[in-house]
Amino acid sequence: MTNPVTQRSLEFIATCSDPAKLRQLAHNADRQNNSVVREAARRRLYAVLPSEEPGTLEYDVWQSIHALEDTLSTERGKTIRLSRTRQKIGRDKETQTVADLILKPASDGFRMLLERNLLALTFEAVALRHPDKFDPAVLEAARTRLATVSKPTK
Repeated sequence: MTNPVTQRSLEFIATCSDPAKLRQLAHNADRQNNSVVREAARRRLYAVLPSEEPGTLEYDVWQSIHALEDTLSTERGKTIRLSRTRQKIGRDKETQTVADLILKPASDGFRMLLERNLLALTFEAVALRHPDKFDPAVLEAARTRLATVSKPTK
């Protein structure tokens, strides 16, 4: 059973759309060793940061980028930006960037998201949520990569 303070925090997080408040909640929860609130605040933060329309490929791509940037920034204590990925999106747009990265060997970003238990935010998972945007070869590469890291259930 969740304690009342944690429950109130989770209820607030579910409706909060202010990135500063969500960051502060995650920071406070981290100091208090409350991983439930910390993770909920971070996941909500990643959901509110993209300016694109929720449910779109673009939204999912930017959610992934924001999640990795925020996680790395928090861990390293300084602002981290995925400059090369952002530049590639500027040149080639989200769909082509995702496809290109999936067709190459696993990127550092993929491994970093995997290590942080954010597999659903990888570009591979993003592509599989938007199969109409990608060629069959890209989707198969995404499935294969995710299958190699997914733990079998017993």
